[in-house]
Amino acid sequence: MSAADAVVIGSGFGGLALAIRLQSAGLKTILLERRDKPGGRAYVYRDDGFTFDAGPTVITDPTCLEELFALSGRKMDDYVKLLPITPFYQLRWEDGVVFDYVNDQNELNRQIAALNPKDVGGYHRFQRYSEALLQEGYIKLGHVPFPDFRSMVRVAPQLVTLQSYRSVYSMVARFIDDDHLRQAFSFHSLLVGGNPFKTSAIYALIHALERKWGVWFAQGGTGALIEGMVRLYKDLGGSIHLNAEVAKIETAEGRARGVTTKSGDRFTASIVASNADVMHTYGGLLAEEPRAQRTTKYLSGRRYSMSLFVIYFGLRRTHPHLKHHIVMFGKRYRDLIQEIFNGPQLPDDFSLYLHAPSVTDPSLAPAGSSAYYVLSPVPHLGAADVDWSVEGPRYRDRILAYIEKHLIPDLRKDLVTCRIFTPENFKHDLNAHLGSAFSLEPILTQSAYFRAHNEDTRIGGLYLVGAGTHPGAGVPGVVASAKATAGIILGNRARAGAVA
Repeated sequence: MSAADAVVIGSGFGGLALAIRLQSAGLKTILLERRDKPGGRAYVYRDDGFTFDAGPTVITDPTCLEELFALSGRKMDDYVKLLPITPFYQLRWEDGVVFDYVNDQNELNRQIAALNPKDVGGYHRFQRYSEALLQEGYIKLGHVPFPDFRSMVRVAPQLVTLQSYRSVYSMVARFIDDDHLRQAFSFHSLLVGGNPFKTSAIYALIHALERKWGVWFAQGGTGALIEGMVRLYKDLGGSIHLNAEVAKIETAEGRARGVTTKSGDRFTASIVASNADVMHTYGGLLAEEPRAQRTTKYLSGRRYSMSLFVIYFGLRRTHPHLKHHIVMFGKRYRDLIQEIFNGPQLPDDFSLYLHAPSVTDPSLAPAGSSAYYVLSPVPHLGAADVDWSVEGPRYRDRILAYIEKHLIPDLRKDLVTCRIFTPENFKHDLNAHLGSAFSLEPILTQSAYFRAHNEDTRIGGLYLVGAGTHPGAGVPGVVASAKATAGIILGNRARAGAVA
């Protein structure tokens, strides 16, 4: 049995950021990870000399990461190097339209005018709106917890003024007329698991966030950023245990007291923070705790984000004409997205995000070769009854054929290695409820106070961090959730010390 001040379950970006904050504040912290490598969704695969980031590849707001290192007087550059990406994304449509989403205003104006001159002014109005959202929704509130309904009421007037009750797409459409551009400036909510036609307009702040801080990629891959964070955590004296799957959060007298792993190891602590899926935390790890049942019931009735189908593949040649991030829009937008979120079956068509990291960092593939992953948003397991053991290989072949036709000639002939990750993998490998890729869907009635709380109000000493808590998914979101949760933990300890 090991004892600590705090135990953090799960080493995704949220759990790792929280562990760093607690250890930096002087709390003896133990970090437990069920898999053989840290990172959670930011896992790394290495196949035949190729390096594949399993999850997040779009790094925005590097300042939220730099802050983690600065807490202890260190510099992120001494642990990992971030490389700027331009264009942020290349957007491609089947009708031949190509749009390079860059951070150069004159170049953006030129490309927008080529599609619809009247939309240049509309874009500038949208940009100002997005900047206002960024200020209110992220800079002011992104790291601030919402422990009770009153905290939500206090910020409601400004959010109403910014029309956060509308959808992302409807607000974009108010400013912009061209259909390509409406898609270009509304798809970002999909990056955090949101349907652009349903997600609160507050998530239109992502556009301003990218324009303010840029889009970055860690040299060596996102896994290198995780490695740098783990090294920082260890340098601070933190302890991490891999292959340590938590079976149960231990409670006594209404408080969390530690955890027990499936191998029988016990870790005691007065603080237990879970970076695991919120439904797994309450319905699995706290299944025997009566105080958790109400939250489990509440979460089980919520709406969850779509899932993803991901293909990781390596080619025996390079394609230097490709951009680092490419979005390939299919023939349909609105109807396809509705089927992705609602089912009842796997759509016949798809829109794709292609990640080509070796364009930026050739070290991720053998000499003369190139590494990729492509993801397709798909319904989660509760929305569509799909036998992925059968459909997965078929879907893979259809997607690779599509990319070969539209973007990478001779792809299948040059294929060296290939693996897939399906909604079933999200469910079984990551304990994701319904195989959801981003936890709770970010609609207005599931945002802020209406998400799983950063501090459990019924079980003392129990805290949450990650995509299911405020402010939500995405690297900046889960890192901000760690700041919110750490703030509560340290505030509670300070008050307890003052009373003592």
